[in-house]
Amino acid sequence: MNTKPFGKTGANVSVIGQGTWYLDHGDRKRAIAALQRGLDLGMTHIDTAEMYGDAELVIADAIAGRRDEVFLVSKVLPSNASRRGTITACERSLKRLKTDRLDCYLLHWRGSYPLEDTVAAFEELVTSGKIKSWGVSNFDADDLDDILDVSGAGRIACNQVLYHLKERAIEHAVIPWCEQHGVAVVAYSPFGHDDFPDARSKGGAVLARIAEARRATPRQVALSFLTRVTTVFAIPKASSAEHAGENAAAGDLVLTKEEISALDAAFPRGPKPRSLPML
Repeated sequence: MNTKPFGKTGANVSVIGQGTWYLDHGDRKRAIAALQRGLDLGMTHIDTAEMYGDAELVIADAIAGRRDEVFLVSKVLPSNASRRGTITACERSLKRLKTDRLDCYLLHWRGSYPLEDTVAAFEELVTSGKIKSWGVSNFDADDLDDILDVSGAGRIACNQVLYHLKERAIEHAVIPWCEQHGVAVVAYSPFGHDDFPDARSKGGAVLARIAEARRATPRQVALSFLTRVTTVFAIPKASSAEHAGENAAAGDLVLTKEEISALDAAFPRGPKPRSLPML
């Protein structure tokens, strides 16, 4: 599994990680097995959130005895992101995850509380050792400018955003902003939300052709394309140990310039939208 620097945190993190949205909706033993298989294969970045129901509880069981292997991330809801509320939410997540610290803690999306209050809480949590770093999710470039004005340079670890072959809006402004400021970009829903390209579609045919030539799967090729930029990581969810194995194999796949160009043409990024797409 390839790793790369996670922003300016000093941590090297697996290019492909493990998302956990809806993880608690299926068979619990199967979900735990998927996460543990992912860890075995080097997908040490596990992402969750207080919004994800009982996902934190499932993760706690999956990483029991293996906490030091994991780059563990959770998120605070905007409705809880006051200074006191952020700290309380973090402590609640720590308890559910059965750990004493998070490697990164994110504001899930921008809400009504002043960014100054949330950032102050994040910095207090860093000082107390409850989190090692902090970042944001679903922030467009102008939002990133706003929080940078509050935090100062070098404090924002990452921005987690929607990114898949059919939704490349972040390439217009978000990825360039993050590259300029040393901020990691984490792609959530990297296969789309139940909308992965069909092999019978024009783009899907290109994806399938490259996959066949590389003895890979279309999903592995998609993950490699998304993480071609140095700052970008991806966190697909796996519903089984087998699926986790497929995702992990993408962490060693490096596409050629010709393959990247073919995918770029097959899945054009389109015009810059008025607002950042999110789920």
